[in-house]
Amino acid sequence: MSTVLITGATSGLGRYVAFALVRSGHVVLAHGRDPERTGQLVEELRAHGTAEGFVADLASLARVRELGSEVAEAHPELDVLVNNAGVGGGPPGSGRELSADGHELRLAVNYLAPVALTRALLPVLRADTPSRIVNVGSAGQEPLDFADPELTRGYSGVSAYCRSKFALAAHTFTLAEELAGSGVSVNVLHPATYMDTGMVRESGITPWNTVADGASGVLALATGEVGSGGYFDGTRPARAHEAAYDPRVRRRLAVVTDQLLTV
Repeated sequence: MSTVLITGATSGLGRYVAFALVRSGHVVLAHGRDPERTGQLVEELRAHGTAEGFVADLASLARVRELGSEVAEAHPELDVLVNNAGVGGGPPGSGRELSADGHELRLAVNYLAPVALTRALLPVLRADTPSRIVNVGSAGQEPLDFADPELTRGYSGVSAYCRSKFALAAHTFTLAEELAGSGVSVNVLHPATYMDTGMVRESGITPWNTVADGASGVLALATGEVGSGGYFDGTRPARAHEAAYDPRVRRRLAVVTDQLLTV
């Protein structure tokens, strides 16, 4: 059985996946932003198996890195990282928001946080292979404007969300190449379209699918026999935005990412 860290586990898809894993005998490390909700979740999970909670605001890169250190120290046997936490496009007409570090919020939480957390946990994942990284992306993808990666001009919450998910997909493909032969696989998926989550309802959209519909793809990548460097639509291999495969785009993204992570 695996030890699995799930970010954004207190609601929606993350919560469903956490219960599915703990009921299957896996050790679940449940991350949440709110201490009370995280504690309540862990109490409920422990009725079915082994679980532990970790609290961090992923809008702060310092806290993301501290989370990585805390998990690595407590669980050097970590097998799976599921980067699930995210911020949606927001209510219709909502304005641009900033993270604790002054980054555009959706880029910060949906992209920079998973990159920073993954980097913090790679030493333990490399030391306990085979291990897996599952990035929860979206079919909604829009290439970044590298002249304005934080969308300071013509802001749209939906566009910011789609750009963050494009970046996550492109980064996944680059990381998979870097980790080839290491025993650490990394994949990205679109779990399901417009699942019944607070994120979707906040956007004013009537859900099309349940979180159970989306969970099957996450669980398959977290526990099944998979390769690395793939993009999936649910459980089916699919294609991300074509620009996410462009080596030139991915090199530019890597440079911009390193710059943003040092600010």
